[in-house]
Amino acid sequence: MDQTEQERAQKAAADKQDGPKVAVFSTKKYDREFLVPAFEQCGHQVTFFQSQLNDETLLLAEGFTAVCLFVNDDLTAKGVAHLAAKGLRFVLLRCAGFNNVDVAAAAAAGVQVARVPSYSPYAIAEFAVGLMLMLNRKLHKAYTRVRSGNFSLEGLTGFNMHGKTVGVVGTGKIGMLTGRICHGFGCRVLCYDPYPNEAGAAEAGMAYVPLDELYAQAEIITLHCPLVESTKYMINAESLAKMKPDVMLINTSRGGLVDTVALIRALKARRIGAVGMDVYENESGLYFEDTSDDIMQDDIFSRLLTFHNVCITGHQAFLTREALENIASATADNLRLLLAGAECANVVRA
Repeated sequence: MDQTEQERAQKAAADKQDGPKVAVFSTKKYDREFLVPAFEQCGHQVTFFQSQLNDETLLLAEGFTAVCLFVNDDLTAKGVAHLAAKGLRFVLLRCAGFNNVDVAAAAAAGVQVARVPSYSPYAIAEFAVGLMLMLNRKLHKAYTRVRSGNFSLEGLTGFNMHGKTVGVVGTGKIGMLTGRICHGFGCRVLCYDPYPNEAGAAEAGMAYVPLDELYAQAEIITLHCPLVESTKYMINAESLAKMKPDVMLINTSRGGLVDTVALIRALKARRIGAVGMDVYENESGLYFEDTSDDIMQDDIFSRLLTFHNVCITGHQAFLTREALENIASATADNLRLLLAGAECANVVRA
């Protein structure tokens, strides 16, 4: 039985159930490990689908009280209207971002959207700093060399983190923790946020500066912003030109923060020292899947892979046991509160 037939059978079985039902999309083995006990504890009837939810797979979600989505699912206005007419009442996001759901259309249809705003900021902050260390000390290259019997140190020279200037763009929980870790290395940490938290920044050893000043002074820039209209392509040809030559750029937030074509041009011009990317603007349909036997169709992504100073990971910064447990329990609790008509602090307002 292939995946399509299996999911049709799962949908048919779910249709026979009574009471509120939840359809969980984009699920992997590690999701089920934590989501199953969390939902069972709350008494929710759950059906898991490997497929992403989008306009092409709406049929699978028909008749469910709630759909549970991850970062690369896409619930458009069309999808909201279609599923609301089929009984959808709630959208549960097992992530912090909500740019992949038409929240205004959901509100108009009477569908409530809830997210998990903070599941493990430590997981992502630690991963971001891990990318910095790996790129700086060329750990990925050293590992590959030694496994092939090459013990040469040529080309592996890095720099001391101590004394360097790190720019943190976005000072929510993740940004604050990233800055705190960098401060612990002895870095000078500058930060920018349109809604500054002066007390938190001071405690973390960070100082707010205008964004252009951060671009001009930082040797390492790490992004910790939501993807909204004002942050779309905030890293573009103009902002890249303001940065120091050989700057290291880290993005563990959302791929759409970076204009990838402009980034490639800057890399080709040798204006960028290193790039660490756990996210990519066109990652939907690519990330979270094994495509090793396929021909890469994304020419922009293929070009990124050719740069020796670019390290790309597959959106795994969140992937710790603690984070998965927190995501599962918060998602199940969001649904419990919504079904009871109780106040849910994690509801996304249009």
